This record gives sequence, structure tokens and C-alpha cells, in this order.
Amino acid sequence: MSDLPDLESLRLLVDVERLGSLGQAARAGGIAQPSASKRIMLLERRLGLPLLERTPRGSTLTPQGVMIAAWASQVLAAAEELMRGARAVRHGREAHLRIAASMTVAEYLLPRWLGELQSREPQVQVGLDVQNSAEVARLVGAGIELGFVEGPSVPQGLASRVVATDRLVVVVAPGHPWARRRTALLAAELAATALVVRERGSGTRETLDRALAGHEVAAPRLELGSNAAVKGAAGEGAAPAVLSGYAVEGELATGRLIEVATKGIDLERRLRAIWRRGRTPTGPAATLLRISLATARE
Repeated sequence: MSDLPDLESLRLLVDVERLGSLGQAARAGGIAQPSASKRIMLLERRLGLPLLERTPRGSTLTPQGVMIAAWASQVLAAAEELMRGARAVRHGREAHLRIAASMTVAEYLLPRWLGELQSREPQVQVGLDVQNSAEVARLVGAGIELGFVEGPSVPQGLASRVVATDRLVVVVAPGHPWARRRTALLAAELAATALVVRERGSGTRETLDRALAGHEVAAPRLELGSNAAVKGAAGEGAAPAVLSGYAVEGELATGRLIEVATKGIDLERRLRAIWRRGRTPTGPAATLLRISLATARE
């Protein structure tokens, strides 16, 4: 018997975090609450961690459960990507345009651009790889016609155009001491703090590392592979985090995360379209590039 948890149990755990209770998660999954409770108990035994805090008023995630739910979201996303890839192979690689994009661009900018592309060229089928910026650059170098990255630099051999600007923000849970501070955070203090950060190779991490260059940087409290996981950890009070302003817009609006003002830290960055030097995009790729550049001029 495999030690790996089943995907439906992971999805149930993610729904508890998303919806706020086991009962609502069970209804969303179309199962009875006792069955949902048994699934979570089996998952707890398999992982060796308490995931739910059970009270007379209902069940909510423990701090460990919140962290596991964040990682479970990545597992589910990877499984969905596997199925999309399998469908693409099964259909004979029918995509007319293959692109790659970093997570921030893919989550917050590409949907609008692809919608506009579909309205202009409805016959085009798009295949999208969502990776961190370093991997997007590698894919473009290996032959994908167009990519979108968020790092402050572009590898040799690639051409680029700026399609949007972004600013990283320092965020904390409402109960964190920094949420009530009245003075701006300086680079030395941020560098000395163990943070929840994105993995190396992501544009977000590269921008943060450059902003803190010259300071002695503390080891990360957690190093996670998605914006959602970082937000989840920061929201539960694990540690402060530094993320794209696009990524935390909703959490700041609802008060789930609090932005901490900074001073003397360059957290601005440019988001870029990239392609192989000497191979200017043509056809649908050129149309998508024009759409993204038009957004940058708005």
C-alpha cells in the first residue's frame, strides 16, 4: 500500500481551508460530513499530523493543517497539469501556439490577454506551461516561441520587451507585531528576519535577493513553490512574506494580510515577454505579444 495520500482527500483538505469548515467542504465535494471526517482522519494517520481542530462549534484546520493544505494545492495543480498534458498528447499536440509563463503573470495577467487573443483569432489553440521564471527562460531557449517572466534579468540569447510593472510588498498576518508598527521597515531589518519566501529560480525570489544584496540575510523560515502557499503560511502567522502586489491584492482588501511599509528597499520590477534572439514571434505569438504590449501602454 502506498504511503501517498489520495487526491480526493487532499482536495477535501484544501476545501476546508478555502471554505472555512469541514461541513461546507463536504457539501462542496458532494459527500456526507461523517464520510468527510473519516477521510480527514485517515489523512491525519497517513501524514502523522493533526490537521483538524474539532470543537462543538465545528472543525477548522490546525496550523499544521493550513501548511499541508497549501502544499496540497500544489499537488492538485500538478495533477491537473498532468491531465491537461495527457489530453494534449492524446489529441495529437494540436495546440497552434505554445507559450510559457511565470506564476504571477499566468495567474493575474495572462487570462485577460488570452481572452483577447481568442476574440481576435478564435481558431487558435493555446498550450500553456506555468513555471518559475528560470524554467520559463529555459523552455523558451529550448524552442517554445514566447514566454513571460517576472525576474529582474533576462538570460543571454533571449530578447525581451516589458509588458507590465509590478511591486513586491511585505505582508504579515493581522496578529503579527509588524501589522501595528508605525515606522517603515528598513532593508537591514527585513534581511535579518526569517521570511516565508518563494523558491530559488522564481522572479519574486530573485527580485527580493537583489533588493537585500549587501546585507546579511537570515535563512528563510519556509521556502515554498507557489504564491498561494506563501500567502497561506504568512496568513497563519508563520512569518512575514514578500510577494507580488498582484498576488496579495485580494488578501489586502479583505484584511487577511496586512502590508508593511518599507523604506530604502527597491522592490519594483518589470514583467517581460521573452523569445529567442533572432527569432521574432510570428503568427498567433506575435498577436499575443502585441496584446500584452498594448496592456503595458494603458
